[in-house]
Amino acid sequence: MSKATFDPRRFNQSNNTPFAQVMEKHLSRRNFVKRGLGISAMTAFAGVGLTACGSDDNAVTTTPTTPTTPTTPTAPTASTAVLGFDSIAGSKIDAVAVPAGYSAYVLAPWGTPLNSKASAWKSDGSNTAEDQANSVGMHHDGMHFFPLNDAGDDGLLCINHEYIDQNALHPAGPTADAEGKRTVIDEIRKEINAHGVSVVRIKLNNGMWEVVANDAHNRRFTGASVMDIAGPMAYTSYLETRYSPDGSQARGTLNNCGNGSTPWGTYLTCEENWPGYFVNKGTLAADQSRIGIGTKGTRYGWDHLAGDDDERLDEFARFDITPVGANAGQDYRNEANGHGYIVEIDPYNPNSRAVKRTALGRFRHEGCTFGKLAEGQPITFYSGHDSRFEYLYKFVSDAVWDPADANSSNRIAMGDKYMNAGTLYVAKFNEDGVGEWLPLTLDATTTDGSTLASTFDSQAAIILNTAGAADLVGATPMDRPEWAAVDPFTGSVYLTLTNNTKRKDSTNPANPRLNNSFGHVIRWDEGESASEFSWDIFVFGAPAAGDAETNLSGLDDLNQFASPDGLAFDARGILWVQTDNGADEVTSYTNDQMLAVVPSTLVDADGKQQVISTETQAQLKRFFVGPNDCEVTGFAITPDYKTAFVNIQHPGNWPYSSTATEVTPAGMQVRPRAATVMIRKNDGSEIGV
Repeated sequence: MSKATFDPRRFNQSNNTPFAQVMEKHLSRRNFVKRGLGISAMTAFAGVGLTACGSDDNAVTTTPTTPTTPTTPTAPTASTAVLGFDSIAGSKIDAVAVPAGYSAYVLAPWGTPLNSKASAWKSDGSNTAEDQANSVGMHHDGMHFFPLNDAGDDGLLCINHEYIDQNALHPAGPTADAEGKRTVIDEIRKEINAHGVSVVRIKLNNGMWEVVANDAHNRRFTGASVMDIAGPMAYTSYLETRYSPDGSQARGTLNNCGNGSTPWGTYLTCEENWPGYFVNKGTLAADQSRIGIGTKGTRYGWDHLAGDDDERLDEFARFDITPVGANAGQDYRNEANGHGYIVEIDPYNPNSRAVKRTALGRFRHEGCTFGKLAEGQPITFYSGHDSRFEYLYKFVSDAVWDPADANSSNRIAMGDKYMNAGTLYVAKFNEDGVGEWLPLTLDATTTDGSTLASTFDSQAAIILNTAGAADLVGATPMDRPEWAAVDPFTGSVYLTLTNNTKRKDSTNPANPRLNNSFGHVIRWDEGESASEFSWDIFVFGAPAAGDAETNLSGLDDLNQFASPDGLAFDARGILWVQTDNGADEVTSYTNDQMLAVVPSTLVDADGKQQVISTETQAQLKRFFVGPNDCEVTGFAITPDYKTAFVNIQHPGNWPYSSTATEVTPAGMQVRPRAATVMIRKNDGSEIGV
C-alpha cells in the first residue's frame, strides 16, 4: 500500500486511548509530582524514578483513584557492575566498531553448513534447497547461548532467521512467468528453508569460537518443519486442516524475530510478521482482518505453485487459505491459525520436536521473557505485539515455580507444565503512573460493560483473535512494543517501544514530540496483585542535537540513538539496548548500534530508581556499531561473561573477512551475509566491565 493511502490503524480499529495520549498526561503529572504534589501521587510513582525529568507549568493534578496503587517497594538491591569501557563514537563504515581493547570476529554466517548433507556456501547463489535445509538460515535475529559444560566454553547457539532476500538467494533473482507467478519448486523450497531457527554447536578453541561441523545437536527448524500444538488451541476445529485433521500439528515457523528462553533450559522463538505469508482471496474472517492477512497475494508468492489435486504441490497450497473445499479437512482455510505463537525448542535434545505454546496468545510476537522467579509463585512471561498501535501482553502460569524443574531432563514436559495453562493479560497504562493488567478470559469485562463471553465462545476463540479481544477490554495502543527484559536485581521489566511516525498529534508543553520518530524504553514494576503495576519512561531515544522537547533524556553524541529494538539483561545487571534505526537525524551520524547501562545503580539519595536524564545520561554508553545498512539485533553472552554474541542482519557490503572490524576495501562489492559477531576482550577478561 502506498504511503498516501497507508492507514496505520487499519488493523486496530478500536477507539482505545493510545499510549501517546497517556504518556503526555503522565509526563505532565510526573513533572508536577517532582515539585511536590503530595503523598497519594508519590505513592503511585514510588520505585519507578522521578528525579530525571525537567519541569513545565501545565501539570495535571487529578488524584489517582483506580486501580489500587501498588505498595511502595523497598529500596532495590543493586548490581555491583560498573561499565569499564569508554563510549565509542558513531560509525558509518562497512565494518563493525567496538571499544578499544576489544576484538570482533564473524561466526556462523548465513549458509554455513551444519552437516555433511550441505555443500559449502557458494558466493554465486547456486546452493540448493537441500543445502539450505542443512545450513545456517538467512537474516539472523534473536538468539540465546546454551552451555554444554560448566566452563561455558562449549555450547549451543540458537539463532532466529527472520526473513529472506530473494535476490541474494537466487543467482538471477526469483524465477517467474509473464504474469509474475513463481515457477521453480527448488527456489521456493530454498526460501522456505532459509526461514526459521538454527541450532549450532560452537566451541572455544585458542580464544576463538568455531562451529562444530556435523555435530548431532546441529539442526534446522524451517518454514516446513512439523511442529506440535499445545495449549487452548490444540485439537480444536480452528486448527483442522487437510494436513492435520485433528488440529494437533502445524508446519513450519515463519518470520522469527525476537526470542526468549525458559528457566528449564529451552529456547523460545517468536513468530512476528507472519500474516503476509498467507492470502485469503475470499471474505476475511474477523481474526484475519484484525491481524492483517491480505486478500491479494503473499509476501514471496509461495502459493503460486499450489494445485488442487497435485499432492506433490500440497506443500505450497497451504499458503492460500481461501476456502475451496466442502469443509476444513479438504483445504487450508485454517492453515494460518497455526501461526502467530511462541514456539518452544529443546536445543539439548536433537530428537525433540518444537511445540507452539498457544496459551501465550496469537499475534505478532516480538520477544518473550520471563519475570523474576520466586519459589512457590507463578511464572510470568512478557511479550509485545510489534505493530503501531498494538499492545503489551503477559502470561501468568497456573503452576507455581519449583526450582527443581530447572534441572529436568524432560524439558518439553516442563513447558507443558508452565506454559499450557494460565491467564493471558493485556496492559492498560494510566496517566497517573499506575496500570492495569486486563485478563483475556471469557468472564473479563469489556469497555461496554459486557464480558468477552458475549463475543467469544471459548478460550481458544479468544486466543485465535487475541488482539481483537484486547481491543474489547480497553488495552492501551502502544508505539510498536518489541523486546522486553527483566532486571535480575530489581525485577523491574523494561520494554522497547521502537517508534510510531504515524502519530499526528500537535505539540504542546505536555506532549513534547510531534510523532514518535525516535522511540523510547518503558519500565514497570509489578504490584501485589497480578492485575496492577507502576510504570515510567526509562529513556527517550533522540538525536543529540534535538531541542529540549525532543531530547527529553539529554543524550549526547556518545549515546544518541533512535528506534530501540533488541533488549537484554545479562546476569550482572547490565542492560544491552540495540537499535533498528529509521530516523535520519541519527542515521546521518551512526549506523545501528548497541548501548549498555546498569539501571539498578541509578538511584537517588532515597534509594529510588532513576531514569536516564541530563544528570544520568553519561551512564548510558555506546558499546558496538554495526556495518552500513544493517540492523543490530540479538544478544547472547557466555556464563563467564567473556564472550558476547551479536547478530548483524541485512548488511550492505559486509563481511569482507572473518575479522568483523575489517573494512571492506573501497570499490569492492562482496556478497553480503547476515552473521553472528563474537566479541571478546583482548586481555581475556569480562565483557563490558
